[in-house]
Amino acid sequence: MPNKLFLAILFGTLLGLSWPTAGFYPMLFVALVPLLQLLQLSKTLSFWGFFGHIFLGFFIWNAITTWWLWNATVFGMFFAMIVNTALMTLIMVLWRRVDRKLGQKAGIIFLPFAWICFEKMHLVWDFSWPWLNLGNGFASNPNWVQWYEYTGSFGGSLWVWVVNMALFYALKGYVSSKKRIVFLRPFLLFTIPLFCSYAILYRFDIEQNNPLTVSVVQPNMDPYKEKYGLTHQQTYDDLINLISPELNNKPNLIVTPETFFSDGAGEFLPNFEKSKLYQDLLAFSAQHNTQFLHGIQFYNTYTKENKSSSANDMKNGVWADFYNSAFLSDSTGVHVYHKSKLVVGVETLPYRSIVEPLLGNIMLDFGGTVSVRATQNYREAFPLYGGAKIGPIICYESVYGAFVTEYVRAGATVLAIMTNDAWWGNTPGHKQHLAYARLRAIETRRPIVRSANTGISAFISPLGKVTHKLGYESQGVLTKTIIPQTKKTFYVTYGDYIFRLGGLLAAFLYLFTFARKKN
Repeated sequence: MPNKLFLAILFGTLLGLSWPTAGFYPMLFVALVPLLQLLQLSKTLSFWGFFGHIFLGFFIWNAITTWWLWNATVFGMFFAMIVNTALMTLIMVLWRRVDRKLGQKAGIIFLPFAWICFEKMHLVWDFSWPWLNLGNGFASNPNWVQWYEYTGSFGGSLWVWVVNMALFYALKGYVSSKKRIVFLRPFLLFTIPLFCSYAILYRFDIEQNNPLTVSVVQPNMDPYKEKYGLTHQQTYDDLINLISPELNNKPNLIVTPETFFSDGAGEFLPNFEKSKLYQDLLAFSAQHNTQFLHGIQFYNTYTKENKSSSANDMKNGVWADFYNSAFLSDSTGVHVYHKSKLVVGVETLPYRSIVEPLLGNIMLDFGGTVSVRATQNYREAFPLYGGAKIGPIICYESVYGAFVTEYVRAGATVLAIMTNDAWWGNTPGHKQHLAYARLRAIETRRPIVRSANTGISAFISPLGKVTHKLGYESQGVLTKTIIPQTKKTFYVTYGDYIFRLGGLLAAFLYLFTFARKKN
């Protein structure tokens, strides 16, 4: 019989080695089998014995896949790993109760849906960290999950759990019966979704709408040394020098990365349209019949009497909001969007009303302004010349599937991801971030243009294929023509219904354990 410690190490290692972008993703369909065996063998262990074995396995998975956070923040890396591991382990603790009180069959139904509830929680709560949601594991080969346009990434999470469970019980059946027919069920559960995905892939038709020529800029500025030391005028001059050779391609739109303009606290938002920077950009746009979509830092100031709920106390009676924003240059007026999925500890203080009075401002300094960022509670689609609309997705927001669909429901026919992945250095982090964007393209069936400070800037088709890209740590501009898309997918329309239905079932089963105890 396998050793429990060995099983814990094995399932964590298999999950880690199956993860994008260097991992062998088909291994996801066997990686949870050792975990399921460990759950069975650990039923008689004490609570802490059970917790410790499961915790070890999940910590190994977290360590293999997200160690690169070390380059940005050592504390943040350990905090993310430990909290995420503890939450993953908690799901197994909840399963243990359901299995004990309601039996094995109830436990089998409960486990995958409870896991999806955990993944959903990571998409919405203040300590949000959905990087390791199981459905993201297919980002290296989205051809396998073209049906995400119907299910979102939760469909992938459910697929992984169902196949692993079927394989686990098939292996147990084979040990006792020696009949190979027991493997038919896991085989069909694996191959039928795969067949459906390739059927969707080969039958997919691109809408033939008016084309849009886009240039994405990759300035390759080191955020630790040079990015935040440039004035807006210097950044503007560098931009013009960089994009001038591309003007012969007559781009309709030029996209720059997150916080491309980041001098000091940024631009004063109420007066931005009158600023020299905006007027220079507007004049350049008019001269070349193009539009700019830029990343920028904004700020706004208040008195104590009229301050917003998100404002930072700057002392001396001054309060200020700071924004990580995108804006579109337009002759009819500036269009502005504020990033709303913020990086924990860098741009937002989780449960601020509780934490700040106890610990003070413990924000991490990654350059720029070290303060809590303000957000907005709705998504926008900026109007482009020619009728298309573009959804400005800023950095970390691109990891959130249901969140990105809000841009499409707002009218976006093209999606733009503006990011700065330089904090992590040349590690798997920036590669995983690009790969996850491929899933967003499938879920929404929108072309994606991606401008990244140090890379990887890219164009992604509605099928999730990276058609063109610039290498990491290179400077340049990439210009290509894309076709905006207007149809809304099932997932865009109905969202995370797998969570809603599965979460209801999991909650019912767990609550029923208390009724059984009472009886």
